[in-house]
Amino acid sequence: MAKTLKTGDQVEWQTSQGKTSGTVKKKLSSKTKIKSHVVAASKENPQYLVESKKSGGVAAHKASALKKRSR
Repeated sequence: MAKTLKTGDQVEWQTSQGKTSGTVKKKLSSKTKIKSHVVAASKENPQYLVESKKSGGVAAHKASALKKRSR
């Protein structure tokens, strides 16, 4: 589990296709809409906007789903 993440951190997470990696773009601490999906982020339960290294797509993830990669 990632305890503290910041913009620019390299992270990895598990998908149905296996492990993937990307970059934290932003900490989300309020309700946010990404395409047609509403992310229920809050100050108490923040999520992180992450850009996939492989696809370039962005998605929101909870900190518990992300693992900070060492450089």
